[in-house]
Amino acid sequence: MTEAEVIASFKEVGALLEGHFIYASGRHGEQFLQAARVLQYPVHTQRLCEAMADQFRDENIELVVGPATGGIILAYETARSLGCRGVFAEKEPDGSMAVKRGFAVKEGTRVLVVEDIITTGGSVLKTIQHLEGRGVELVGVSALIDRSGGKADFNYPYRPIARLNMQSWAPEDVPEALAAKPVLEPDDLVL
Repeated sequence: MTEAEVIASFKEVGALLEGHFIYASGRHGEQFLQAARVLQYPVHTQRLCEAMADQFRDENIELVVGPATGGIILAYETARSLGCRGVFAEKEPDGSMAVKRGFAVKEGTRVLVVEDIITTGGSVLKTIQHLEGRGVELVGVSALIDRSGGKADFNYPYRPIARLNMQSWAPEDVPEALAAKPVLEPDDLVL
C-alpha cells in the first residue's frame, strides 16, 4: 500500500478533514485527522494493518501492542496479519502506560508497537518504557500516519506507512485566510 493510498483511504471516509480546526494543543490548523473514522471500516483497517505488518513481516514478531485507544484495533488486526497475539496498553493514574488485564508479556518476547496517528509520540514512548521494563525485545514501531514533521524518535526502527505534514499555528500567528474561516468541530462533521 502506497502512502498516497493510505491518505486516499482517510479522505474517502472523511477521516482527513479540511477547514479551520483548533487542536488539543490550542494550535490552529487547516487539516484534522480522525483515524477512528477509517478504522470503523474493516476493509480499510485490514489493508492498513497489512501494510504495517508487511514492514515487519520478516522480524518474527510474537506480540503486537497498541496504546489505547487508537492502537487497540490496530494491534489486533496487525497481529492477525502477522499470525501472533495483539494486546493494548492503557493509561495508568500517574500518566504512564501499562499492559494489564492479565495479558502475558514474557521477558524476551519480540514486540511490535503500533499507533494510529503520531504527533509527539508520547503514548508510544510511554508504552515502550513499560515494555522495556518488562524485558521484551522491541523490534520496532509502526503507525498509520506520522504527522510529527520528522520529530518522532523512538530509538527503535520506526516505519509509518504514511507521512503528512500538517502545519499548525499558535492562536496569535494564524494566517488571515485561515482566521477568516469559521472554526469547525470535527465530531460535529458527519459525512
